[in-house]
Amino acid sequence: MSKKATENVLDLSKVRNIGIIAHIDAGKTTVTERVLYYAGLIHRMGEVHDGAATTDYMEQERERGITITAAAVTAFWRDHQINLIDTPGHVDFTAEVQRSLRVLDGGVVVFDGVAGVEPQSETVWRQANEYHVPRICYVNKMDRVGADFERCVSMITDRLNGNPVIVQLPQGEGPDFAGIIDLLNMELVTYGDDLGTAIERQPIPAEMTGDAEIARGEMIEKIVENDDDLMEKYLSEEPISNDELLAALRKATIAGIVHPVLCGSALKNKGVQMLLDAVVDLLPSPLDVPPIQGINPKSEESEERHATDDEPLSALVFKIVTDPFVGRLAFFRVYSGVIEAGSTVLNTTKDRKERIGRVVRMFADRREDVTEVHAGDIAATLGLKDTFTGETLSAQQKPIILENIEFPTPVISVAIEPRTKADQDKMGVALAKLAEEDPTFVVSVNEQTGQTLISGMGELHLEVLVDRLKREFKVDARVGKPRVSYRETITRAVRGEGRFVRQTGGSGQYGHVVIAVEPLPADAEGDDVVIENKTVGGSIPKEYIRPAQQGILEAAQSGVIAGYPVVRLKVSIVDGSFHEVDSSEMAFKIAGSMALKDAVQKGKAILLEPYMKVEVVVPEEYAGDVMADLSARRASIGGMETRSDGVASIRADSPLGEMFGYATNLRNTSQGRGSFTMEFEKYNPVPENIAKEIIQGGF
Repeated sequence: MSKKATENVLDLSKVRNIGIIAHIDAGKTTVTERVLYYAGLIHRMGEVHDGAATTDYMEQERERGITITAAAVTAFWRDHQINLIDTPGHVDFTAEVQRSLRVLDGGVVVFDGVAGVEPQSETVWRQANEYHVPRICYVNKMDRVGADFERCVSMITDRLNGNPVIVQLPQGEGPDFAGIIDLLNMELVTYGDDLGTAIERQPIPAEMTGDAEIARGEMIEKIVENDDDLMEKYLSEEPISNDELLAALRKATIAGIVHPVLCGSALKNKGVQMLLDAVVDLLPSPLDVPPIQGINPKSEESEERHATDDEPLSALVFKIVTDPFVGRLAFFRVYSGVIEAGSTVLNTTKDRKERIGRVVRMFADRREDVTEVHAGDIAATLGLKDTFTGETLSAQQKPIILENIEFPTPVISVAIEPRTKADQDKMGVALAKLAEEDPTFVVSVNEQTGQTLISGMGELHLEVLVDRLKREFKVDARVGKPRVSYRETITRAVRGEGRFVRQTGGSGQYGHVVIAVEPLPADAEGDDVVIENKTVGGSIPKEYIRPAQQGILEAAQSGVIAGYPVVRLKVSIVDGSFHEVDSSEMAFKIAGSMALKDAVQKGKAILLEPYMKVEVVVPEEYAGDVMADLSARRASIGGMETRSDGVASIRADSPLGEMFGYATNLRNTSQGRGSFTMEFEKYNPVPENIAKEIIQGGF
C-alpha cells in the first residue's frame, strides 16, 4: 500500500461526514454558507434571499429561495476535513434527505428559534433515527422577534423524544440577542464585527452568572449519567475537568443517547464557528461508527467491512446527477478500500463491471479532480454506465452488497405531452434522465389512454421537474391536471375462481385457479399483495404455480374497479385443476389474473386515498377562517397551538385530492401571510359518494 494511503488511514479520525438537516426555512443553507466562509472556501457570503447561496446553484433554487437538491461540499476546520451535505427542507424533496442520511456519520439539526420543532423537523429526526445518525442541535435565528430558546429545547424533548443537553445559552433573545454563553468553558462569546470574525471571549456578566451556573450544573449531571467513572467522581464531589466532560459528551452523542444543543444566528454571523468546533469535537469520524454490514452475493452470508484502506473496496452510490455538459455524475461513499480513477470495479447489485472514469471532489456545482478516494470519504465519478442510486460498488474478487436505500412511493401524478413532434423524442430521453436522478420520480404510460404520466411527491416536486425539462433539456411540454394515486382493496375475506379454457384446431389452452383472499390489517407494514401456495395433492402442478402468482400480481397492479393498484391483500392459492395436454404457463397466468379480478369484485372493494399530514402557520386572526376552509376540504383538525409571536400553528390530516391549489387559497385567506407544509401519512378509505365519482371518471 502506498505511503499516501497509510497516512490517510491515520488521518481518518480527522474526517467528518455530516449533513445539515431541518424543516424548510430554518436556515440550513445560510448555516452552510457561513461554514464555507469561515473555512476559507469562499470570500464573500451569498444570501438565500438574494439567490446567491453557493450550495443553491440550480436556477430553480435561486428563483424560489429553497434548496431542492442536496449539495455536497468539502471544507477544512482545525485540520479536520468536513464533507458536508446541505439537504432540502421541503417535504417534496424528502428523498434527498433520506439518501444523504444513509451515507452520513453525523448530522446538525437546525431549528428556527421562533417556530421551534416543525413538521419536517419531525420527519428528518425520524429519518436520522432510522439510520442511527448521531446529531447535534443548532437553535438558529435567535435574533428574530419571538425567539424562545427554552421553548425550542422543551419541544425537542416533547415532540421528538430527544434528550437535549444544553451546552450554550443565548445572551438575550430577539433584538436583544448579543452573544453566546459557553457553559463548558464558562465564558461569554461576543462578536466585534458584522462578519463574525472578531470573536471576543470574556467573563459572564454578573446578572447572568446565576442562570449559567444552574445550566452548567444540569449539563454536567446529564453528561455524567452516561459515564460510570465520571458519575463516581461526581458523587464523591471530586473535580471533573472540561476535557473529561467533553470526552464523555462526545461518547454519549456518538451513541445517540444525548443531543447537544447550541444556539446562534447564522444570518447575523453569530455562533457558526462554535458550531464547527462542536462538529469536530462531538460528531463521529468514520472510525467511530460501526463497520458497514452487507451480504456476500456468492455465499449469501452477512459480512462486514471496516473503515480502512486495507480492506477490499465497498462503496455505495447514493445520488445520480445529470449534468448537461459532462453527463452523468454518480455520488458515492467509500466504506472500505480505495477507489482509483481509471480502475475497474464490480457493481455487485447488478453483477456488472464498471470502469471508474474521472473522480472528482465536489464543491457544490464546481468539481476538483482527484486520483483516488479513500475509506470513509465521499466523492463523485463520471462515466458509470449502469449504476444507479442505492447500488453497491465493490472489489471484483471480494463482492459485497450493501443495504439499499428505501424511498417513499409517489402520491401525485400528472399527464405530460410534448408540444411538437420534435419534442417527442427529446422528451423520452429527458424524462429517463430525470428518473435516473430521482428515485421518487416515476414515468409510466397509461395503457388505457396511452398518455405518459409523471408521478412524484407533490405539486412543487413535479413543477420543478417540468421546469428542468424546459430549461436543461429544451423540451416544451404540456402538463395536465394533477391526479391522485388512489389504491384499491377489499373489505372482507372471499374466494375467487379463474378458469381459462380455449379450444382451437390443435391443442387448446386450459388453466384453472381457485384462491382465498383476505384483507391485510390497515396497520400492516407495506402495501404489498402477499401470495401463498396452499394447494394440496398436486391439484396444480408445481411449474404452474409461479405463472399463476404472476397473473395475480399483474391483475393487482393494473387494478380491478377503477384501474388503480390493489393493495393490502393476502392471497392463498387453494385449489385448481389442469389438463395433461392443454395446460400451459400462459393459461395459468391468465387464470390467476381472472381469479383475482373475480375475488376483488366479490370482496366489497373500496378505494383508498392518500392522506397528508398538514401544518398551516398563520397569524392568529386568520386561524378561524383557515380551520373552516380545511374542514370544508374533508380535513380532520388535530389541534392548534398559539406561539408567543402571535402566530397560530394548525395541524390537520387531509386527503391529498382536496389539497390541490391550496397554496393560492391560503394566500388569499391570509393576505399572503400564511404558509403550510404537507407530508404523506397513510392511505384511508374514500367516502362512498366521492368513490363513485372517481370510478365514473369524474375526478
